[in-house]
Amino acid sequence: MALAHGTAGAQTATPVAPQAAKNQANAVTVAQDLSNPWAVAFLPGGRFLVTERVGRLRVVEANGRINPPISGLPPVVFGGQGGLLDVVTDADFERNRRIFFCYSEPAAQGEAGNSTAMASAVLAPGETALSDVRLIFSQRPKVQSSLHFGCRIAQARDGSIFLAVGERSTRKEDAQKLDGHLGKIIHVQPDGSPGPGNPTGAGALPEIWSWGHRNPQGATIAPDGRLWIHEHGPQGGDEINVPQAGRNYGWPVVTYGENYGGGKIGEGLTHKAGMEPPLHYWVPSIAPSGMAFLTSDRYGADWRGSLFIGSLKFSRLHRLELANGKVVRDEYLLGGLAERIRDVRQGPDGWLYLLTDGPQGRLLRLTR
Repeated sequence: MALAHGTAGAQTATPVAPQAAKNQANAVTVAQDLSNPWAVAFLPGGRFLVTERVGRLRVVEANGRINPPISGLPPVVFGGQGGLLDVVTDADFERNRRIFFCYSEPAAQGEAGNSTAMASAVLAPGETALSDVRLIFSQRPKVQSSLHFGCRIAQARDGSIFLAVGERSTRKEDAQKLDGHLGKIIHVQPDGSPGPGNPTGAGALPEIWSWGHRNPQGATIAPDGRLWIHEHGPQGGDEINVPQAGRNYGWPVVTYGENYGGGKIGEGLTHKAGMEPPLHYWVPSIAPSGMAFLTSDRYGADWRGSLFIGSLKFSRLHRLELANGKVVRDEYLLGGLAERIRDVRQGPDGWLYLLTDGPQGRLLRLTR
């Protein structure tokens, strides 16, 4: 597929404003005292695989017991926003026991900086160690920064892997350059080779799917098989996008946000020909993290098909109703939680599970 030039068209309509849900939900604690947990994946038997940003991977039993850290992880840079971040189990996990995880990777000895990286591994029998660890993606270039790693993973129906990579804050202009991975959606096969359908030409690295992203910390595959992401804006302008191959999503040329402390970014544009407008955006920011479509009937038919997104800034869970490809309602739950929601996933049992960020983070199950 050749590089596309975008079809931005008209400016995105003003999004619906978030409002408190009339019927609030509850959160039941499954496990607690996790150290800055970042992502949860699901294991057979109602168990969980949880990352702790400090660089630990743990199994949480169905009864909430937290097992000792799993050995065999590669070196992880912990600091700022970096550490051990996302984890997912392969769609064929029950046969191959393979997982995919992303993290902040140190530079080689004698070099400077760090990067977002993704590896695969086998969770060995006994679940105390990883084996067959393979580095399948390492962001280029390495950057001296502890910010904007991105690092959300979503596995497509064909088994290929999408990875959201931030622009590392200090190199935001690189989000528009195709000779590096900063501010990109990466698309690879499980062995790290370029994924199917990636654009080619104009010197683009073969792993790139789309570009012009800031700091995506939510990624999921929609019921129709398309990739959805959300990304942090600067001060305002958090976005939801549905990235298509070869499309430019604008950062830092266009944004609904502004510089921290005030002032326009660049020319202060919110749209430009050849750059894709967001499907939805927030002003002020909610600082989104984690993202899941609800496909089960656990919470009633009125919630089925909704998109759930955690808010770090306001410590709440947003439920978005969609119609004809647009967000028509944005209501928030758990407004009194007082804990930052870092991850949101639907489990095999149809329940929604949340992780709260902090030195005594919790794994929660949402009830209604």
